[in-house]
Amino acid sequence: MSSKANQHSFTVSYLVNSCGLPPKTALSASKLVHLETPDKPNSVIDFFKKPGFSQTQITSIIRSYPRVLLSKTHKTMLPKISKGASLLDVSRIFVKNPKLFRSSLKKKIVPCFNFSNIFLKSEEKTILAIKRFPFTLPSDAEALVTSKIDILREIGVPLSNAAAFLRTPRVVFSCSTDRFNEVVKEVKSMGFNPLSPMFVVATRAIAELSKPTLEKEIDIYKRWGWSKEDVLVAFGKHPTILKLSEMKITSGMDFFVNKMGLESLFIAKYPYLLGYSLEKRILPRCSVIQILFSKGLMSSNFVKSLVVSEEMFLERFVTPYEDQVPHLLKLYQ
Repeated sequence: MSSKANQHSFTVSYLVNSCGLPPKTALSASKLVHLETPDKPNSVIDFFKKPGFSQTQITSIIRSYPRVLLSKTHKTMLPKISKGASLLDVSRIFVKNPKLFRSSLKKKIVPCFNFSNIFLKSEEKTILAIKRFPFTLPSDAEALVTSKIDILREIGVPLSNAAAFLRTPRVVFSCSTDRFNEVVKEVKSMGFNPLSPMFVVATRAIAELSKPTLEKEIDIYKRWGWSKEDVLVAFGKHPTILKLSEMKITSGMDFFVNKMGLESLFIAKYPYLLGYSLEKRILPRCSVIQILFSKGLMSSNFVKSLVVSEEMFLERFVTPYEDQVPHLLKLYQ
């Protein structure tokens, strides 16, 4: 058997026995990577085992990019994103995006990291963004950002608003320029003023949702008697209502409508009420308000009682009535 044949045989054997690839997959992978000794591939496998990756995860990496077995772990892999990142962070990023192994450190990864760090304002946030969206790391971060800024500026969004908006990694990294352009036009058609900070809040909310998810969110509100127009009006007042989970929407509407006896469309006028924690804010405060109503001590300010700060709530709705209702503070707590 020739030396070349021996090398091929060793490569296939190593991919099967040490990497966990099925024989057929190993045979295909052996066309992309040629191993002479186990030393280098063993060091790569150890690199991933050290932070606790399972054999299944390691196999997945090698299947996606067999040439990773030829990487110099501490000279090539670790330095690529070692700024503020733990070995576990680095490994997770590479698992999600094996293409990083063939990206230039100086020409792609470092410039992207540095530029992202500028608008995210800290290395910690940059690392978090890269962990969540690792497929963007070798991309042209500057192009991703400037294209979105240009779209916002073209319709009159102030630069300060656009810059603040782009600190949202999900939109910057995962939304394509074409999709972003569509979202901006859609938000403008809803009547949002590009000069208002709410324009970018609405854009961010829509951009983070796929079209099917957006329709699903609207349908949840329709079950409570809202029309699509009602949803859009409420969205205009508080854009994050389209990012709430079905459970949060349903539990909130059930409480306000079925327990408190409010009209469903009353919540459409004050949609931000759905964003509050039912257990930590709404239930305790409503318990106090119901007692005050029942004793004729309060006739209005229901919504205000839910939106004021904790300190202000105690000052306005608990402390003044402790003599008339001795257990009011205990009820609230």
